[in-house]
Amino acid sequence: MTTTAQPTTTTREIRLAARPVGTPGPEHFTLATAELPPLAEGQVLVRNTWMSVDPYMRGRMDDAPSYIPPFELGAPPEGGAIGEVVASRSPDVQVGATVSHFLGWREHAVLDAAHATVVDTADVPATAYLGPLGTTGLTAYLALTEIAPVREGDTVYVSAAAGAVGSVAGQIARRLGAGRVIGSAGGPAKTALLLSEFGYDAAIDHRQGDLPGQLGKAAPEGLDVYLDSVGGDHLDAALEAMRPRGRVALVGAISGYNATAPVPGPDLYRAATKELTLRGMIVSHYLDRFPEFVGTAIPWILDGSLRTRETVYEGLEQAPEAFLGVLGGANTGKMLVRLG
Repeated sequence: MTTTAQPTTTTREIRLAARPVGTPGPEHFTLATAELPPLAEGQVLVRNTWMSVDPYMRGRMDDAPSYIPPFELGAPPEGGAIGEVVASRSPDVQVGATVSHFLGWREHAVLDAAHATVVDTADVPATAYLGPLGTTGLTAYLALTEIAPVREGDTVYVSAAAGAVGSVAGQIARRLGAGRVIGSAGGPAKTALLLSEFGYDAAIDHRQGDLPGQLGKAAPEGLDVYLDSVGGDHLDAALEAMRPRGRVALVGAISGYNATAPVPGPDLYRAATKELTLRGMIVSHYLDRFPEFVGTAIPWILDGSLRTRETVYEGLEQAPEAFLGVLGGANTGKMLVRLG
């Protein structure tokens, strides 16, 4: 085995300084310098160039039972990242390779080579592997092909439609044969993008209120499929509009992530009387589907039929602000932080 020298011994990282109650703020994070351990056999050192911030991270800031362990206090959170391998003690991952992994929130990461996926950036930018070719793109794809499958002619509704999942989901629904695709977002700039770039037939501005009324006008004959990233009033309005035997993919509930009291929710009796299927989805349980998905989605990106947007913050020190921004809907498309 060829061993390469480890040129960097210190790095910077963002650590979780305190657990928030309600909406997090800058005070819940701290920027720190850390010593990197020497590489063990089978490990690589990655210089991170991009990192992702995502709404689900808010739940991991709480020390509460969940499908995934909470972030540790005094340690960097985890999250998707892309970087360059600068040292390697693995024959499987060479120095100079671009890899994706889940040790974001830091400028350098030491990890087992088995946890680093070499990605091909010859035809698509590296950032695509954090957005349309990453977990958010995979979520949109599986939600509409497996969790709540779209059928020819369906009317499909997607909430948070200008976000990382939603901006891809509308276009996938169209490819799957949906007859009408409706999205909701916050503000006129985002709703305009739903129509001009992201494949939607109708756009609802949730900031204008009366979601049931707006949805009724956009889908007067009802909904067949709903991809829910918001929960709360959005789910309530969608259930009211669902046709019998409709399908709902529950992939997020951002409306309640910062709540300190129960969030008003839907009357699920309507789901029972309409014989609806509501199925949850945790994308980390489907990571084995990445090869299938990437092989399907790359041609869409290359031929221009899958259009994406990114919102970029510059520098590791801006990562907390980017994260707070994605919780508040400041992003169009995927929220990213450029590290170097």
